[in-house]
Amino acid sequence: MRPVLILAAFALSACATTETSRRAGPGIDLPPMATFAQVAPTPPRQSNARIGRDFLDLAFKLENGGRLPVFSRFEGPILVEVRGPAPNTLDPDLDRLLSRFRQEAGLNIQRAPSGIAGNIVVEPVNRAQIQRVAPSAACFVRPNVASWQEYRARRNDPGTFWTQLTERRQMAIFLPRDVSPQEVRDCLHEEIAQALGPVNDLYRLNDSIFNDDNFHTVLTGYDMLILRAHYDPALQTGMSEAEVARRLPAILARLNPSGGRGPIGRAIRPPIEWMQAINDATMPRGDRSRRRLAAERAVLLARSSGSPDRLALSYYWLGRLSLTTQPQTAVNAFQAAGQIYDRRPDTAVQAAHVGLQLAAFNLSSGRAETAIDIVDRYLGVTRRSEHAALLSLLLLVKAEAQILQGRPRDSNRTRREALGWARYGFGSDTEVRNRAGEIAAISPRSRAPGGPA
Repeated sequence: MRPVLILAAFALSACATTETSRRAGPGIDLPPMATFAQVAPTPPRQSNARIGRDFLDLAFKLENGGRLPVFSRFEGPILVEVRGPAPNTLDPDLDRLLSRFRQEAGLNIQRAPSGIAGNIVVEPVNRAQIQRVAPSAACFVRPNVASWQEYRARRNDPGTFWTQLTERRQMAIFLPRDVSPQEVRDCLHEEIAQALGPVNDLYRLNDSIFNDDNFHTVLTGYDMLILRAHYDPALQTGMSEAEVARRLPAILARLNPSGGRGPIGRAIRPPIEWMQAINDATMPRGDRSRRRLAAERAVLLARSSGSPDRLALSYYWLGRLSLTTQPQTAVNAFQAAGQIYDRRPDTAVQAAHVGLQLAAFNLSSGRAETAIDIVDRYLGVTRRSEHAALLSLLLLVKAEAQILQGRPRDSNRTRREALGWARYGFGSDTEVRNRAGEIAAISPRSRAPGGPA
């Protein structure tokens, strides 16, 4: 179940007035939508001992604490069917994803021919329909149903529960058709991958889409290795966790020789108190002041646990939740998170999210050169991670900073590229213009006489 996307954006625009934000955007001429063409996944950096431990937790444990009774996967060719009206970008993004599954994970998977039912059915529905049955989810997958109508009829049928799953024959994915192209694509990646294999999300996975922190939006090289191992001939549906654990070291040594050999690593469980604090902090519809207090508690607990991963994530959320009321606390928290994330190659995407906030803060303070330096540092990793929404915001910050430097031509080129990515990342023209207006509103020029109108 993919959580509702909450992009940090611009609580920083609280530095400016709503009226300025409204006036900055509507007149913008929008270019064609930009899309990603090349795939550049990085290979996993973890040891096979750790990947093996992750594999077992992903394959047998559920996010709600339940467990799968046995190892399960599709046996034989896998057909994917799209049922009902779909957004224009869904088909090309799905075809690109299936190609990656074949090339990177070695899966026998393809689109279902016309008139043939799919093992995995993708059915777009209205976002409001999803919110009524799963308020905290953007999209989800359910076993042993083949349509939205069947899901509604069998919603409380134990035969459709993950905890009852002993083999995979039929999966249905429900995603919203009235959201941005990026949100549709993100749902395709996570939910089809879950239909195929992993059923859990783990906060400790820095370089994976299977993480509730929502930093990664497309499947990584690590994720494709997990899927390749999931469908290795040495495994089969019905095996116990112990049987899988015995075979896994040899599988991973063969598939990922750079990860080394040896037994599966010990289980890594975050402290329950920290998990509760970070879950409270990230609750989408919770009271903001209570969420900020939960983030402060998460920081204290992470400090005492000695885990840099947990500490960085806790600082990031403290920054997010302090922006409108305690901006200096927010900046300090983002700087602390960034110092941790910047030190590790597997948290470069996380560092880019923090970098957006710090670049925006420097823009709002009139430090154009510093803002541009921060943006430029993270453009490469953001492109490689295919996060169009984040990429557009970084570029919009850069465009505003270039204006402050007296470089209107450079700014126009940067803004045009940003708006192309924004059309993919945010969807509607109104939303794109609003985002551009929010960035313009945090620039000092918006507060000067004759600023953007």
